[in-house]
Amino acid sequence: MTAAQRELVRRMQGRALVRAWEYRQRDHAKGAWFRLRRVLVDAARAFAISEVDADRLEAQGLRPVSIGRELSPEKRIYFGTWAQIEQLEASELEVRLSAELLQSTAIVLLAHEIAPAVAGQPEPRRVDGG
Repeated sequence: MTAAQRELVRRMQGRALVRAWEYRQRDHAKGAWFRLRRVLVDAARAFAISEVDADRLEAQGLRPVSIGRELSPEKRIYFGTWAQIEQLEASELEVRLSAELLQSTAIVLLAHEIAPAVAGQPEPRRVDGG
């Protein structure tokens, strides 16, 4: 076997080990990743906030989405209104499973039907056709 072939085999074995680890993690998650993706589908925009701002949202009566407690480390994920988000020191995140979103400990999501239009994009359409 040549050096190039040995290197190819080594890389293939490495990818197989990573794939096996990913499958094992997914199976142990008991559907948490699916539920987190499902929550993100309902969001037009996402914002990272501080723990202090998360406490403020809870004082206003918002309750975190349950999937946040199933993740490690736990996350406080809320659905808020645009008026609530404007009062917070929030940095916008992409609405996808990104490193920034997964590293955030407190997140506010803005649902599609109440998200303001972003410059150059049409208003979000309501799911119920309204």
